[in-house]
Amino acid sequence: MSVLVFIEISEGAIKKSSLEAVSFAAGFDSNVTAIAFGEASADSLKIAGKAGASKVLHVGDTKYNDGNIQAYASAIAKAADSIAADTVVLANSSLGDPVAARLSIKMNASLTSNVIELPDTSNGFVVKRSIYTGKAFAQVNLTEGKRIIGIKKNATTIKEDGADASVEAFSAEDSTDDFKVKILSKEKATGDVLLPEADIVVSGGRGLKGPENWGMIEDLAKTLGAATACSKPVSDMDWRPHHEHVGQTGIKVAPSLYIAVGISGAIQHLAGVNSSKCIVVINKDEEAPFFKAADYGIVGDAFEVVPKLTEAIKAING
Repeated sequence: MSVLVFIEISEGAIKKSSLEAVSFAAGFDSNVTAIAFGEASADSLKIAGKAGASKVLHVGDTKYNDGNIQAYASAIAKAADSIAADTVVLANSSLGDPVAARLSIKMNASLTSNVIELPDTSNGFVVKRSIYTGKAFAQVNLTEGKRIIGIKKNATTIKEDGADASVEAFSAEDSTDDFKVKILSKEKATGDVLLPEADIVVSGGRGLKGPENWGMIEDLAKTLGAATACSKPVSDMDWRPHHEHVGQTGIKVAPSLYIAVGISGAIQHLAGVNSSKCIVVINKDEEAPFFKAADYGIVGDAFEVVPKLTEAIKAING
């Protein structure tokens, strides 16, 4: 089996979710090659070797910087053909998901997403995937000879014991048809820690009672080196900007630690945060449904608990 992994680049570095995809692929006990697009240094791409890739194919042309989905799918298909890869692995993400869909057509490959375990190949190629926003699981047999597997965030631990990967330039021999859609400009959210990539997220809900009380959320986030987020009602009421809205209809996050303050835990909110490794809920309503999904819960008034928690963390950090 030969495996190709699509790795996403952000600010010149490989995304954490892509390193997870590489580590997952390394579990196939086969040769793992990765492919990356856009501007990135060879040193930053070599890191994929620590996670289990032996080689990184780099399509470094700057016209690939903007995440052109069609062009990425075409180039990945060509790379897979060049190394005779029968399996392509990528992270489920806002970029990875549409790339995977187009790639499955180009490769005539089976496709499944939200995979959480290595395949069982004793009778076919059966993978376990998360469904119904993490409330159930399905066993899926990929029957085509070629397969595309999307890995759910935080489904695996990043390997760090490999050697540096070799980095080779790869010519995608692109077609003008792949660049019929051009991104003319971008407006990116700013902040000390960007929400989609944050390892820790502190999120607030209507329990904060108003935007004037958001200072304690920001203080806790700053103390932890975290990003701030909010529930949908909060952004709808313009307490916080919409780019901080997490949930099924907002940004889906999968940090190592998600702290929810004054959020009841509606299904739509849980759907966007339930891939978090550890969820801590702070709410004075002990019947809040979020407590059922939490790893740790604090029943108490956020206006008393959060400042004390922040001071305690500051004391630990010295």
